[in-house]
Amino acid sequence: MPAPHPGIPGGPSSTSQRTGTFLRKHSQCRRCPLEQGWGQRWGQGWGQGWGGSPGSSCPNSCLPWPREGDTWPSLVAFPSLGHRGGPVPSVPSLGHCVPPWNSCIPCPVSPPEPSRGVPLSPPLLCPRRLQDLERDEENLGEKVSEKLSLIHGFLQAEVQLQLSELEAKLRCEELSEERYLAKVKALLHQELSAENGAGGPNGSPGNGAYGSDEDSERAGADGDEDGAMELEEAASPSPSCSAPAARLKSGIILGTTWGKADSPSPVPQTTPPKCIDCRQYLDDPDLKFFQGDPDDALEEPEMLTDERLSIFDANEDGFESYEDLPQHKVTSFSVYDKRGHLCPFDTGLIERNIELYFSGVVKPIYDDNPCLDGGVRAKKLGPINAWWITGFDGGEKALIGFSTAFADYILMEPSEEYAPTFALMQEKIYMSKIVVEFLQNNRHVSYEDLLNKIETTVPPAGLNFNRFTEDSLLRHAQFVVEQVESYDEAGDSDEPPVLITPCMRDLIKLAGVTLGKRRAVRRQAIRHPTRIDKDKGPTKATTTKLVYLIFDTFFSEQIEKDEREEDKENATKRRRCGVCEVCQQPECGKCKACQNMVKFGGSGRSKQACLQRRCPNLAVREADEDEEVDDNIPEMPSPKKMLQGRKKKQNKSRISWVGEPIKSDGKKDYYQRVCIDSETLEVGDCVSVSPDDPTKPLYLARVTAMWEDSSGQMFHAHWFCPGSDTVLGATSDPLELFLVDECEDMQLSYIHGKVNVIYKAPSDNWSMEGGLDMEIKMVEDDGRTYFYQMWYDQEYARFESPPSTQPSEDNKYKFCMSCARLDEVRHKEIPKVAEPLEEGDGKMFYAVATKNGVQYRVGDGVYLLPDAFSFSVKPASPAKRPKKEAVDEELHPEHYRKYSEYIKGSNLDAPDPYRVGRIKSIFCSLRSNGKPNEADIKLNIYKFYRPENTHKSMKASYHADINLLYWSDEEATVEFRAVQGRCSVVYGEDLPESIQDYSAGGPDRFYFLEAYNAKTKSFEDPPNHARSSGNKGKGKGKGKGKGRAVSSEQSEPEPAELKVPKLRTLDVFSGCGGLSEGFHQAGVSETLWAIEMWEPAAQAFRLNNPGTTVFTEDCNVLLKLVMAGEKTNSLGQKLPQKGDVEMLCGGPPCQGFSGMNRFNSRTYSKFKNSLVVSFLSYCDYYRPRFFLLENVRNFVSFKRSMVLKLTLRCLVRMGYQCTFGVLQAGQYGVAQTRRRAIVLAAAPGEKLPMFPEPLHVFAPRACQLSVVVDDKKFVSNITRTYSGPFRTITVRDTMSDLPEIRNAPVVVPAADPRLPVPAHPQGSHLQGDMSALVAARMRHIPLAPGSDWRDLPNIEVRLSDGTTTRKLRYTHHERKNGRSSSGALRGVCSCAEGKPCDPADRQFNTLIPWCLPHTGNRHNHWAGLYGRLEWDGFFSTTVTNPEPMGKQGRVLHPEQHRVVSVRECARSQGFPDTYRLFGNILDKHRQVGNAVPPPLAKAIGLEIKACAVAKLRQDTAGE
Repeated sequence: MPAPHPGIPGGPSSTSQRTGTFLRKHSQCRRCPLEQGWGQRWGQGWGQGWGGSPGSSCPNSCLPWPREGDTWPSLVAFPSLGHRGGPVPSVPSLGHCVPPWNSCIPCPVSPPEPSRGVPLSPPLLCPRRLQDLERDEENLGEKVSEKLSLIHGFLQAEVQLQLSELEAKLRCEELSEERYLAKVKALLHQELSAENGAGGPNGSPGNGAYGSDEDSERAGADGDEDGAMELEEAASPSPSCSAPAARLKSGIILGTTWGKADSPSPVPQTTPPKCIDCRQYLDDPDLKFFQGDPDDALEEPEMLTDERLSIFDANEDGFESYEDLPQHKVTSFSVYDKRGHLCPFDTGLIERNIELYFSGVVKPIYDDNPCLDGGVRAKKLGPINAWWITGFDGGEKALIGFSTAFADYILMEPSEEYAPTFALMQEKIYMSKIVVEFLQNNRHVSYEDLLNKIETTVPPAGLNFNRFTEDSLLRHAQFVVEQVESYDEAGDSDEPPVLITPCMRDLIKLAGVTLGKRRAVRRQAIRHPTRIDKDKGPTKATTTKLVYLIFDTFFSEQIEKDEREEDKENATKRRRCGVCEVCQQPECGKCKACQNMVKFGGSGRSKQACLQRRCPNLAVREADEDEEVDDNIPEMPSPKKMLQGRKKKQNKSRISWVGEPIKSDGKKDYYQRVCIDSETLEVGDCVSVSPDDPTKPLYLARVTAMWEDSSGQMFHAHWFCPGSDTVLGATSDPLELFLVDECEDMQLSYIHGKVNVIYKAPSDNWSMEGGLDMEIKMVEDDGRTYFYQMWYDQEYARFESPPSTQPSEDNKYKFCMSCARLDEVRHKEIPKVAEPLEEGDGKMFYAVATKNGVQYRVGDGVYLLPDAFSFSVKPASPAKRPKKEAVDEELHPEHYRKYSEYIKGSNLDAPDPYRVGRIKSIFCSLRSNGKPNEADIKLNIYKFYRPENTHKSMKASYHADINLLYWSDEEATVEFRAVQGRCSVVYGEDLPESIQDYSAGGPDRFYFLEAYNAKTKSFEDPPNHARSSGNKGKGKGKGKGKGRAVSSEQSEPEPAELKVPKLRTLDVFSGCGGLSEGFHQAGVSETLWAIEMWEPAAQAFRLNNPGTTVFTEDCNVLLKLVMAGEKTNSLGQKLPQKGDVEMLCGGPPCQGFSGMNRFNSRTYSKFKNSLVVSFLSYCDYYRPRFFLLENVRNFVSFKRSMVLKLTLRCLVRMGYQCTFGVLQAGQYGVAQTRRRAIVLAAAPGEKLPMFPEPLHVFAPRACQLSVVVDDKKFVSNITRTYSGPFRTITVRDTMSDLPEIRNAPVVVPAADPRLPVPAHPQGSHLQGDMSALVAARMRHIPLAPGSDWRDLPNIEVRLSDGTTTRKLRYTHHERKNGRSSSGALRGVCSCAEGKPCDPADRQFNTLIPWCLPHTGNRHNHWAGLYGRLEWDGFFSTTVTNPEPMGKQGRVLHPEQHRVVSVRECARSQGFPDTYRLFGNILDKHRQVGNAVPPPLAKAIGLEIKACAVAKLRQDTAGE
């Protein structure tokens, strides 16, 4: 067979050759004569067609003549006919040129009529005969002719007749071109589907319907930027009847595939045809054509001279006085391209110099009536040079205008045919107005809050739509973000841009917005953006003098230092992305920043980028980085001793002892005094110590002993830690030191000199000194004087009052506080046994074992590590997910993104809880010398089964109490070191109180009612030895001595629990009261005052705390009143006075500075006025006994942890003991991951609380609780890092008992908002009014665990509002993910091919949201959006508004097609069902989402209570 012609796909030519040969630019290409009237002439004999020699060109510049033996194009519109192309016959039998796939403009030459050829074939035999021909290897040339005639015969005579009638109607103008096309398409579609089936679902062409060998080759031979391969429809309206037929060919015979005749591979998918001007899909049923102008319509120049448009009298000569273009209004307008397609004008077409025209009725500028009266009909105005927005008429509708070469036109009402297109324009403009105004006043809101604002805003009257939805926000995201950028440009240079607010950053990521488009050509920007007056919001921070001085004095020095470092960084750091159009612009030379540059004659001090070149990509990236938390924290070595006792050559002439030794202890002679360099030192003095590295600062230490031995003249140094070496870093007072538990022996020769270190003890009147004008300096800086207030724990970052350990008389000469404390800790950690009982079987038995200060007796319940023993029942293998079945990729085109097995919110990797046992005996094995080996202590224990450990597996735990156990006579021997704590396990029938009261009475309490027999897999009555108890009681404390079976000794009687008065509490930023609720459950506090500015949350707090005075006003105003001596506020509410507040708690918002990447002189003022500073001032003024600050996890990382450091710095300077940590709420009894930063502080004399130990095991991925500050790793005091007493609380535990919601109301029922949200969810399913599209998406998410948007089918669905969704089109080659297994495309935007995003690629009203595959590769495939919760999993962090495409997208009910209800969210936070919320649905969601989970607050409250009890006991003992 002859080789394929060069340039024909499948031949030897290159891609570029193919592209250059076949894909001609539209301006050169003409329609092949074959296409003229193709519907009647197809297959009617080719011999009498156009003549030509092989390889020569068609007269109309379509394609080269095929040579004999070349492969023939596939007729892809009829895939079921089995035709896949074949060799070209010899020239005599085929004189006609190949139908081009990119036919463009109708051919002006009338083609000759081909003669009649092969007769029609019976339609029923057509498919079978075609298959036979396909198998026939011989007579390839004749096959093609017969195939074509068969296809023509396939079009029944009746169909041909109908086509002829439609064409006649079109010729007589009874049908518009639009209607003609629609009817022809429908007719052929119906005929082809009925006879032969369709190429895809629902009778529509499938993904392979558009044939092309290479979909990624989009540029023509001459580099046409729009890509000539995109088919365009026939040109502008033409009277020729062939134009519609040619258009029809573009839409139905959608393409051709060149290839081998016997190629078995599926037809690859290619880009659907688009108009290369307006970029609309040519096969889109919504594509509309301009219907033409009336006969009396005037051209633009003639129309502008019409006297009806003049605003002057005839005798006035005013027109020539215009400096600008004349301005008119236009109504009943339509905008179209030169091909007559009605098209939007806001998609970048004008900016890309595509010619758009408009027609309508032009009216004088003063005429506000949109009717046609008094106007001049005008045609083809334009082309449009620019479009613009002049603002809003009275604040509602936008005024949009066009500029042409002759005039400016303000748009009034669109024509009826253009109204739907223009409605989208109005929607996006009005939406941008909503967004800008909303974010001006609410910079800290989340994406969900913005969505709520948009969905609850009623569009103004007169617009062609009745509601805003998330789909419309995403549809217009590019425009909205550009308007925000324009707004930021008009703002002050030191004002944080709206663009980097959390809400905008989420929108940019989700919608895949392109930032930094060149402002100069953004003609749609609002011409005169109006700065809207902002809401006042919180006033300037009210601060006490102390807080003000700390921030203003100490931190200002740090700012200067930071700015110097920043200048150095700027020299090397790239300050822009370098990619966006903004970065590539030159400096304007006019703005403030440019005028300050040296090159423009300025000083160069501001170092600000030109306002026109401020890179938005960099700003967004820095804001994102600032909020990211790196959980992959490297293990840091623990702090080593400072000098490690290095030897140093001694100069004995410097050092001489003063006096005789005061004590001789073996080889050491101890002295009281020594003279170094003529300066006398004695034990107890403080000294500076020289480091080996002279560039390092001097070390400071207290001399606790001095002696001489074989090593020379020595001293014992108890080190001080400078503030800069603590977590405070550079924010600390340079003269403040901290005691640490570090000491070592040093040579006296290291001593540099004597220094003065003063202990600044809190004054006796400390609690009443708050808010006074205090001197910020603690000591004068003379170079040798320092002070200390606190002891510092370097591992846990705890600042505490110095220990009060005093030396005894006999060790005064060598007493070291550090040594004493470290010895005490080591002594406590060593396991010990006591009270020997008997000896036997090579073992010594004991009644008591002690570890970490906890005593364990025979009969006590104990926690053991999960691997301490196993159960007789083989554990059921973890619920592994079923293996993935093959997925229909055409139906589920996004499922391929689910390659990771990990599902967020799954408990599959959660560890087992502790094993629980009862001690039967304690023993040590005997050594060969007969003495017990007390270093190796073992326990013999009875095993307890949890419900999930029995043969019933996890299902047994679904509805069982979490502290229910089963007795077992099985025994195990375990190492004492496996013991993790003590617990109380009692027989339920022996309790003197109800099981509920017993369980709620304290921590670590379990009960059993039955015994479990693993051999028979049965449940029995417990044996007598299990039920007997040597010490029954009320189960106080930690259950000491509970459930003891055999014990000859009684436990030490527990001291009676002291009744601690509840702490009088002020809850600032209280929300609906989650923190106070937890404290109340712990019994630690009584919230007498609360401050909450948001009215619905304040009302909710009042409902649940009727005895609390709730202030609904600015906290700064209230503090100012109190500091001024006022007793009441303007409403007559009594203000708490100094000395009234015993506990201060709250969670100050810190969004005010969350968008800044680092502090500097411009942004520091924002922090000074933040609510964190106000909250610290409350603490300084009231000086409460305990202080708690709760915030998001990132609080400890904001601004390189500067916010945390300053907070601790203030507390330390006030005299507070303080610490910080990160807690995971899921470890304290809620089915939710919620990490929270907690800062705790206690007044001098109080005990600083520890952080509570976790109660529940939780997913390890969510339990990264370490914090790195200045490259040092800090952890809290928590020891239960790998297991815990109880299993994880699951979604099933949380809400499976709630009845199903049937026909859930989408509108809030008219109920009294003061009533509690009832347990029955019909009243609590206060679900937002979800749009019909969102509801349909939720309905199509499968019920399988881990399901999310990637499981959505790509189908058309009829929505509840009567509309129908579209299928998502995959139009581009996806460079990263390739094609599907069937060869289908996976890209939805040109950026998938590595090109810039094309606005014309955006799709809407699809079941699969277009924006998710568009940006999925950059955002972990948007895993979890539209995600279902898993019954055995947990909630993502409960947010203020559960949205399927919000920050926490996994918000769908596990089984019902809806988002979680208010009650379900409240339960996920741990609120009791009796807790009352206030307001509408979204108010209640916000109250719940912003709250601290009460179980977490309760756990912290119990620790605070324990400290208050310890203080009370200490005070009682001291009396």
